[in-house]
Amino acid sequence: MILIANHEGRAGVKTAAHLLKNGNDSLKSIIEGIKVVEADETIRTVGRGGWPNILGEVELDSAVMDGNTLQSGAVGSVRGFAHPVEIAYEVMQRLQYEILVGTGAERFASDIGAKRVENLVENSKLGWQRHLDLVLSEPEKHNFPNVKLFALKSEAVDPEKCHDTTVYLAKDLSCKISTATSTSGWAWKHPGRLGDSPIIGAGSYADSRYGACACTHTGEMAIRLSVSRSVVLYMKMGMSVEEAVYEIVKDLRYLKTGYLSELTIHAMDANDNYKVVSYRGSEPVFYWVYKDTLDAPIKEQAEYIE
Repeated sequence: MILIANHEGRAGVKTAAHLLKNGNDSLKSIIEGIKVVEADETIRTVGRGGWPNILGEVELDSAVMDGNTLQSGAVGSVRGFAHPVEIAYEVMQRLQYEILVGTGAERFASDIGAKRVENLVENSKLGWQRHLDLVLSEPEKHNFPNVKLFALKSEAVDPEKCHDTTVYLAKDLSCKISTATSTSGWAWKHPGRLGDSPIIGAGSYADSRYGACACTHTGEMAIRLSVSRSVVLYMKMGMSVEEAVYEIVKDLRYLKTGYLSELTIHAMDANDNYKVVSYRGSEPVFYWVYKDTLDAPIKEQAEYIE
């Protein structure tokens, strides 16, 4: 049994660890852990309290994956609901699709009775308004939102450097491996922007035969290389989890164009070995680990690789 969570997911780690220790299913355990994070208004990159897009709307993305069946469920650009990770799980359970986005995902969430909530809290709203004051010209302020939003894309960065998507990876007592992600994405992003979090194979991937991987920070890089699936495939080819992570770093170095920044890779194999690397990180990156040999989850620092 093992649980890996990035530091942004710290609020729910004890909940997920307790459930795993008591023999619960790995996917359901990490979903409950992530729900705690989604409800925590002090964590600004996920759920209620998350940073809004450039129009002041909090759009949420999430994905889950069952490593036994290789089934997944994901939602993107969901507004007005408390727990996108639950909605993603219900997509997997109730539909033959893998992903729903936008108004379609919101309609599905409404139909299943998902909990509604206003995710834009006052502090985030004030931050968004201050940002608009900085980046909009006087004519744009007068005409907003009827301006060319794409011209503002260079300003769509996260106010909290290195605070990212919430990702959990876990193996339960039955040896089932699962992953789950949840995020509000980049602050001030263009409406409808999807990062890697709701894209299985990019932001997360789980296969109980080999292991799992999940990424945080610059999702565009993870999408281009299908990072999470690649790491698991490298392990399938016989690499150790450490070798697999180092191999994907080589792939990341090959990228020379497009939006290139930092990426943190969290990986574990089917034998409870794990490796977390911060690629090109600008500050220390931490994560949480729990095993049945530990009394409580412990905080560790990711290896930095330039």
